[in-house]
Amino acid sequence: MTNTTSQEKITIYGAEWCGFCHMVMRYLDDKGITYHYIDIDKEPEAGLEAVEKSGQRGIPVCDINGTIVIGFDRPKIDAALKAHQLVKA
Repeated sequence: MTNTTSQEKITIYGAEWCGFCHMVMRYLDDKGITYHYIDIDKEPEAGLEAVEKSGQRGIPVCDINGTIVIGFDRPKIDAALKAHQLVKA
């Protein structure tokens, strides 16, 4: 489930049991966008990092080059991807 490159800096904080987390990953996969997935159940310290970045405890938390998107918010994800030139306009 982890797709990574040094070029893109997208991190998804989520959990295997979270349906919205899988929706975000599937959405990015369908767009051919790479990301780093962190399972907060397996890496609890990453869960704390997600809370610090987002200011809340819900998942998924997407860090798109510093732009934080909470949940599977397609318009905000698309806007962040465009803003960071990770997709064609």
